[in-house]
Formats: sequence, C-alpha cells, structure tokens
Amino acid sequence: MQREGSAFAGLGVVMLKELCDHLTSTRMRVLEWLVVLVALAALYGAIQQIKDTTAEDPFLFLRLFTTSRDPLPSFVSFLSFLVPLMAIGLGFDAVNGEHNRRTLSRILSQPIYRDALLFGKFLAGLVTLSISLVTLWLLVIGLGLLMIGIPPGAEEIARSFVFLLVTIVYAGVWLALALLFSILFRSAATAALVTLGLWLLVTFIWPVLAGALAQIFVPPDPRYMALGLQTPGTVELEQILARFSPATLYAEVVVALLDPTTRALGPIYLSQLQGAVLGAPLPLGESILIAWPQMVGMIATAILLFVVGYVIFQRQEVRA
Repeated sequence: MQREGSAFAGLGVVMLKELCDHLTSTRMRVLEWLVVLVALAALYGAIQQIKDTTAEDPFLFLRLFTTSRDPLPSFVSFLSFLVPLMAIGLGFDAVNGEHNRRTLSRILSQPIYRDALLFGKFLAGLVTLSISLVTLWLLVIGLGLLMIGIPPGAEEIARSFVFLLVTIVYAGVWLALALLFSILFRSAATAALVTLGLWLLVTFIWPVLAGALAQIFVPPDPRYMALGLQTPGTVELEQILARFSPATLYAEVVVALLDPTTRALGPIYLSQLQGAVLGAPLPLGESILIAWPQMVGMIATAILLFVVGYVIFQRQEVRA
C-alpha cells in the first residue's frame, strides 16, 4: 500500500510538472496557433459552401466538419493531418530529452518510480492534446452557431462529441509512437525524423501499397473487369491491409459518425440493402456499432505502443 501511494503521488507530480511545461512552452503555442489558424480557414470555407449549396439538411452542423471548398479541404482533413504533428511534437523528446539534459537519473533518485515517470509524461501529453482539441471543438460549435444562425440538435452534438473523443484517441496513438521512439533513440532529432517518416509512410504511402499488394495476392478476376467492376476478394484484402494504418481507421470512424447515412465501411452487397431505406439516417448507436471495430483498433494500437515503450524503458540502464 505504501508503494502504491508513493507511486500515485509520483505520477501526479510528474504529470502536473509536464503539463505545466507543455502549456507554457513556445513549441506548444506555435502548434496551437498553427492548428487554430488552419482550422478556422477550413471552417470559413465550409460555412461559405453550406450557405451557397445547402437547403434543408437535418444535420447541418455536421457539415461544418466534412464540407470542403476549393482550394481548402474539409475541417476533418486538416485534423487528420495536423493532430499527428501536434502529438509527435509533444512526445519525440519526452524521454531522450531527460537523458540529454542529464536529469533522468536525478529524477529517478527521488521517490518516483520509472512507471510513474512514463505514465506521467504520457498522460500530460494526452491531457494537453485534449485541452487543445476540446477548445477547438467548442470554437467550431460557437462559430457555426454564430455564422449559420441555427442551433445544433442533440443528435448533432452527440455525434460531434463522440468524434472529439475519437480524435483524442487518434492523437494518443501518435503520442504513444513518439514516446516509444523517444525511448529507443537518445537523439531527439533522430526520434523526430523516424516518427515523422513512419507517419508519412502509413498515412500517404501505405494506402497505395495496400492496393498493389492486394492485387498481387488476389489477382483481379477478368469477368469482373469486363463489367467494369472490382473483384470482391481484391477489394476486401486491400481494405484489410489499409486498416493497418491508424489514419485509415480514423477516416472510417469519421465517415460513420459524421455522415449518419453511412451503413457500412466497405463493400456493400445487395443482401445488406434488403429492407433498408436508402438515404435514411441511422441512430447514433448504430453508427457507433459500425465504427466500433475501428475505434477498438485505435485504442489497442495506442495501448500496444505504450506497453512496448514501457517494457523497453524498464530494461534500460540509467546513467548520470
């Protein structure tokens, strides 16, 4: 009991100290302003597009997140691009920075355990990202209410709130990855470059490779190609491979949550459409069930990355 009490006390001290450092650092302020300015530009374009093209829409507020206007992409497209950068920017030097400043051995010489140190750093980064994303979410709701003039319904608020929680989980995946490489590499520059390189690979390159690999393992059927259709086996394998990327999982969850008419995240067969009213919105609970495997996949990925980093950190030698 005494060890558990001291461990929780050490966790609280580390978390509050790291949280204070994050919220007052110049790096975090630059990242926050970058995200806010880009998000406001996307939101302005979405509002203008909604005013020009949207008539009666029961989910008008959800269109703020998904509507794009050339040359600006949608708000969620910006988030899927900038949230990983924020998470990587907070975590790439979390542990190796202590090594380089020669402070890690001094910290651990205090009544602070290694697991409390690592948990505190991760939770501080996640809370910092959560504060930024909640603020941004409230900003979108407020500006949308001010500029559109129509209050959102309970269904829209609930869907956008679940979307906010999923975005925080998505940020946690990249924070855990950055923390892992911060443990593996003593150089902060190396950790940042490797993490950014892996992010570019799984976000932009892997979806293309998934399609090529699917066609190698399951060659397209000429009978489907003659009809201008894709081979079902090839499409399913491509989707399975693409879902190894957290960006793909996040994009699919966003589609299910912010587009209530989405009935499946993959190929739809005629048997699935029997008895369905096309274009009719689904309740929030059913949309969550559709995206539940992707949500669990992101949560499991974040936990797995953190556990790998935890095991490696526990085995490392700490020198002054």
